[in-house]
Parts: sequence; structure tokens; C-alpha cells
Amino acid sequence: MRTNKPVLALAAVLILVTAFAGCTKKTSDQTPTGGASGDEQITVAFVPKLEGVPYFQAMNTGGQKAAKELGLKWIQKGGTTADPGAQTEIVKSLIQQQVDVLVVAPNDPDSMAPVLQEAKDKGIHVMTSDTDAPNSVREVFVNQATADGIGTTIMDSLATAMGEKGKFAIVSCGQTAANLNSWIEVEKKVAAEKYKNMQLVDTVYAGEDEPKAVSMAKDLMNAHPDLTGFIGQCTTSAPGVAKAVREAGKIGTVFTVGLGTPQGMKGYLEDGSSSTSVLWDVENLGYLTAWAAQKLAKGEQLDESNKVSDGIPDAKWFADQKMLLLGDPLQITKDNADKFNY
Repeated sequence: MRTNKPVLALAAVLILVTAFAGCTKKTSDQTPTGGASGDEQITVAFVPKLEGVPYFQAMNTGGQKAAKELGLKWIQKGGTTADPGAQTEIVKSLIQQQVDVLVVAPNDPDSMAPVLQEAKDKGIHVMTSDTDAPNSVREVFVNQATADGIGTTIMDSLATAMGEKGKFAIVSCGQTAANLNSWIEVEKKVAAEKYKNMQLVDTVYAGEDEPKAVSMAKDLMNAHPDLTGFIGQCTTSAPGVAKAVREAGKIGTVFTVGLGTPQGMKGYLEDGSSSTSVLWDVENLGYLTAWAAQKLAKGEQLDESNKVSDGIPDAKWFADQKMLLLGDPLQITKDNADKFNY
């Protein structure tokens, strides 16, 4: 039988090309889809209580900055309402994506705990930030400031504004939010121990809904005509109670303090409808969260004192609580609000 040499040569080339293509595809298919290893980029997913508010936008800015400087991939994905069920569904979707580190600021710590266990069972590292789920399997809680520090600063600020006497109310956000509730307990304790002539008349919950906070504050002023103080317990209720006082024409008669972002509170601080906003550097909190997530994914130990960046020179690690502390709370007034761009 006569062999056609050009045909055989062409066949040999095709066999080599096919074999090379097959090897390439196999190598690609064998790339791990979950868990960081070697030089793979670490993916950190943060689920805030609520998306679209200045506070968590600032956290996202800090997380993105850390991701750029540290070589991470940062994902922030939250719900449009502070609904624990909706938050759970978002967390489950990120578990399916097999991110390397899952960080949550839980609206309901107890309902989030089994979902974090599910993530851990899938080989995903789990953390909390801004708000804790202490009865969960979270490996690190990135805390903005201690409950004692925040609660005491808020209560002292309100007492100063009210002249240490009179009736006040608290307008909080999520009724099950662990961080807010811990601050409220400190405020009650400080009021009872230090400010005997001040009386807490009610605590109400507006969710993460500023218009609802405005409405609730107005209802409280109507129900208690002698009310002279408000605490807005989160970054939507702080401007909410100040706006209610402004609209009621009671600036200088009813005083407010709370947890508000600098730019969100600036106008209220300037016209006196808010006396002080107590917060922390939220962008730094986002940065610290991403930094801690990278440490966790790499299996690196935290020191008792950590130089994270020029802006975070001394983040304290409390191993017994698995808590990484950003620092002390800040008092924001009309004089320093413009130092922050959020």
C-alpha cells in the first residue's frame, strides 16, 4: 500500500494540536474554586446590615482601599432593608460562591449563627464586623469601639447638653442588633449611676429607616410634652431625631445626640438640632476588616497590638474574646465634621 506522506504529516500535526488543547483545558478545569491557596487572590465578602446608607458606604470605601493595597478581592453585598431573612439569603448566596472569608454585620445575631456554621462547614472562614454574633462560630469580631466606651460617651454627651436633668428617650434601629442593645444597656447604667435627675421614658425601634425615626421622635414629643432629650442610637435614627426636633421648632429646648456620620449630621450640628455625634473612623473600620480577613485566610496570628496602617497604628487583639478593636469613639461636632468626607 502506497503511503501519502503529506497526509500523514498533516495528521501528525492535528494530533499534537489536539493533545496540547486537551492538556490546557484539563489544567484550567483543575483550578480550585474555593479557598485561597498559594498565590491565589483572597476573596473577602462583607454583608452589612443595610446597603445604600452613608455608614456602610464608608465601610465599603475602606474595604476597597485595603483590597487595592493588600491585593485582595473585596465584595460588599447587602439588602435594601434591614431584614434578617433577606440578609440570610445574601449570605447563603456568597457561601455558594465559595468566597474565602465571609464577614457579616448581622441584623439578628441568633438567626445568623447557624448560617455562619454552614459557611464554616463549607471551609469558609467566618468573621463579624461592626456588629457581633457572639454565640456563633465566628473566628474574629472586628469591633469599632467597646460598648462601655460608646455608651458612656453618648450618655455623657446628652447629659451635658441637657444640663444633667430632664426626661429623654432613645430611638434605636434593629431591635435585635447586638451592638445597639449593648450600648443602650451601658447608657441606662451610666444614667442610673451618674445622672440621678435624668429619666429615660421610652426606647423605640425604627429599623434602619430615617423617616420612621423622625415620625417616632415626633410621637414621643407629643406623648411627653416635657421631654428634653433624645438619643439616636444608629446612623439613621441620629439624623432622624435631630430632624424631628428641627421640624417641631424645638431647637434649644429638646437636645439630641447619637451615632451619626459626620456629613450626615453636619447640618444638624450647625443649627443646634444635634449637640454631638459619637462615632469612629468608619473607613478605617472597613480597612481593618479587610486586613483581618487576609490574616485569617493566610492563617497568620494577630499580635496584642497591631500596626495596620498609618491611620490604624494600634489595633488591639483580645484573644480571649476573639475581638480586634479599632480604638476609642470620636465626638463629632460642627467644628470637626468637615475632617471626614462621609
